[in-house]
Amino acid sequence: MILLASALGNALLATVQIKEGNMVLAEEFKTELLNLIDDNNKYIIVNFERVIYVDSSFLGALVSALKHAMNKGADIAVVGLNKDIKSLFQLVRLDKVFRIYATAQQALNGA
Repeated sequence: MILLASALGNALLATVQIKEGNMVLAEEFKTELLNLIDDNNKYIIVNFERVIYVDSSFLGALVSALKHAMNKGADIAVVGLNKDIKSLFQLVRLDKVFRIYATAQQALNGA
């Protein structure tokens, strides 16, 4: 299990439990996110505070989940990015695609 999910106000907080998000784990990550979306959660906050590295396949899984969420009338926000991962989001312009917050509480307030 890659995600640990818990209710947070009107949202679902999905904390990534691994340190490195890579090609090997991307499909499982995507499947877990899609299942949370299909469980009718309308606002999912993905917490990356424990993650120190992600690769393009892991980011692709996140983008794919966002597309699925949007088709279901749901949304995904991202929190807890370290400096390097935040720079990667900016480099590939995912900061224009995802709402990014420092903390889950900020994401909840921005919902």
